[in-house]
Amino acid sequence: MDLGLKDRVYVVTGASRGLGYAAARELAADGAKVVVSGRDGERAAAAAAGLGPGAVGVAADNGDPQSAHRLIASAREHFGRFDGILISVGGPAPGFAADNTDAQWESAFETVFLGAVRLARAAAAELGPGGVIGFVLSASVHEPIPGLTISNGLRPGLAGFAKSLADELGPQGVRVLGLLPSRIDTDRVRELDALSGDAEAARAANEARIPLRRYGTPEEFGRTAAFLLSPAASYLTGVMLPVDGGARHGF
Repeated sequence: MDLGLKDRVYVVTGASRGLGYAAARELAADGAKVVVSGRDGERAAAAAAGLGPGAVGVAADNGDPQSAHRLIASAREHFGRFDGILISVGGPAPGFAADNTDAQWESAFETVFLGAVRLARAAAAELGPGGVIGFVLSASVHEPIPGLTISNGLRPGLAGFAKSLADELGPQGVRVLGLLPSRIDTDRVRELDALSGDAEAARAANEARIPLRRYGTPEEFGRTAAFLLSPAASYLTGVMLPVDGGARHGF
């Protein structure tokens, strides 16, 4: 199936590793041009180099109010156009309600929430018909994850913002959607499993609750993201899609 990605240009934030990188890799593999961002410029450049000549790495912190405009300008400067953005942010500090500090909440709000809102607003101002804004959120949008209280507080709010933005931008032909990963086999998820004290036992217990009985792979997540961002998904907007092997049982 041709997704129609050839020569389209996307910005993918938080893409020097993890789910952001997986999405950027699949976009590039299908012929898209990609601006890869990360807080560490060297790592972003190395990630882009691994994707080939159709990718460029840019140092950008999602919490910096200037990052959004700089990334979109980079897309136009290097590739001559801008078709969409996938906003992927690092997970906030783990912890329970009694443990997380005001400083941790404030830092996460700036990067995870307000940074994502700024990126989406800047993209919305630049995109025309056929444009797309995607958010990498979390299964915590629907169900809190123990030990991730800050994420549980912020991700559902971003999903609500994304749904509102989808309604506002739909008449302009711009789509807005979210991906809700659960147990995808990344460094972040392995670190969370290790917090239990027995990573192997934690993984086995988690897999037992997933109908497919396994963690997803970054490649599977990346292919899903590439499809949703592509013209092949042109009638999908306002969607919050679980990427979780069936772990969410509600509609």
